[in-house]
Amino acid sequence: MDSPDYLRFLAALIFVLALLGGFAWLARRFGLAPRATAAKSAVKRLSVSEILPLDARRRLMLIRRDNVEHLVLIGDGETVIEQNITPPPAMPASLEGRS
Repeated sequence: MDSPDYLRFLAALIFVLALLGGFAWLARRFGLAPRATAAKSAVKRLSVSEILPLDARRRLMLIRRDNVEHLVLIGDGETVIEQNITPPPAMPASLEGRS
């Protein structure tokens, strides 16, 4: 093998490694890679109560963790978390039918 063969081999190797890196990035970006999760437990501490799409890029999520609710605004590369959320007061029975 002479010098041009070594250069061609090196270029092909770099190309293949770049392809592998690109596919790995795409798999992570679009959710094809398996996600790491915590050990399975009998008690679920985290749940998503509601999701409200605001527009094409942003959405509000109401997340419950250990009986505490968090309002999370997700979108456009930023996240806003409101932690001190109180549930609305219960309506009196006399007003329930009027709405």
